[in-house]
Amino acid sequence: MTKFDPPVLRSLTGTAVRLPMNRPLGTSARSIDEACLLLLDLLTEDGVAGHAYAFCYQPSIARSLVPIVAELSTQLAGQLLVPLDLARAVSRYFRLPGVTGPLAMVASSVDTAAWDALAKAAGMPLATYLGAARHPIPAYNSNGLGLMAPEAAADEAEALLEGGFTGVKLRLGRGHFEHDLATVRAVRKRIPDAVRLMVDFNQALTFSDAMTYALALDQEGVYWIEEPTRHDDYRHMARIAQAARTPIQIGENFTGLAPMAAALEADASDYVMLDLDRIGGVTGWQCAAGLAAAYGREVSSHLFPEVSAHLMAATPGRHWLEYVDWANPILQEPLVIKDGMAIISDSPGNGLAWNDDVLAKYRLD
Repeated sequence: MTKFDPPVLRSLTGTAVRLPMNRPLGTSARSIDEACLLLLDLLTEDGVAGHAYAFCYQPSIARSLVPIVAELSTQLAGQLLVPLDLARAVSRYFRLPGVTGPLAMVASSVDTAAWDALAKAAGMPLATYLGAARHPIPAYNSNGLGLMAPEAAADEAEALLEGGFTGVKLRLGRGHFEHDLATVRAVRKRIPDAVRLMVDFNQALTFSDAMTYALALDQEGVYWIEEPTRHDDYRHMARIAQAARTPIQIGENFTGLAPMAAALEADASDYVMLDLDRIGGVTGWQCAAGLAAAYGREVSSHLFPEVSAHLMAATPGRHWLEYVDWANPILQEPLVIKDGMAIISDSPGNGLAWNDDVLAKYRLD
């Protein structure tokens, strides 16, 4: 048997960037027209680089994490690249402030970059390194389709089907449900019956309104209703899921396994959705995928399509990949979508490699 010596971590580097979005995203919480990312680069003593990025929502958050990554680099330098051990070390370092919010993003990105470096050192795509075949993954288009007028939303939904997508996501949560309903009907009328229409309230509703609106949407050809009310109100979410025929989707806000376990135990949703930033990177995702399988829940992804495609390939009960193109301007090889399916590259690693020729253009100083 060949002995495997794990690589040694040399350094971590964080870079804040602000990227233009092709389609602004208007949600019930706020409108977003630029993607503020923290790029994380991990370098081993053998010269292998691992990459990850965190979606930080605001420029100030992305900037603030750069010195934190530098401090963490000093702490982790010289450690073996063993993801579970690294996760424990990061958790210890952040124990007093807590591994939540932006610090959870950093912790997840370190884990994701470590797995990228390990897969590259083995000369395998991440999906293969995790023991999975590189099957194409069904993807829905989640770019745009924010809070806009009904006919404008219908126009954009048609445009989002280019590339063969068979699913699109529409944001809801306007001041009056009649406006939401008119938009759903306009989009549903314009796109083919076979196309899945996901809707996302982004936690905009009270419990009573969420119950009323979910039952009304049962008649409108909606594939799932995402986060109709507060994401961690599992008791009321379970009542909505029980009453509505349309499946309820939650999970992007699971920070680690504990809230996910609580939601599953409460039967708070029909599906679950994992966010690479919040669930704990690749290591956290693997644990969460096993938990979902134990409860018989299908798993979809939230953002980060490049890495999530690899993880979905290795996930029991894989469902839908959420596709956004927000990182494309700085990627050497953006994720390929063909006939509505995400095609996992055969290149070693997780699919992330920065285009250094344009990176300086988007850097946040």
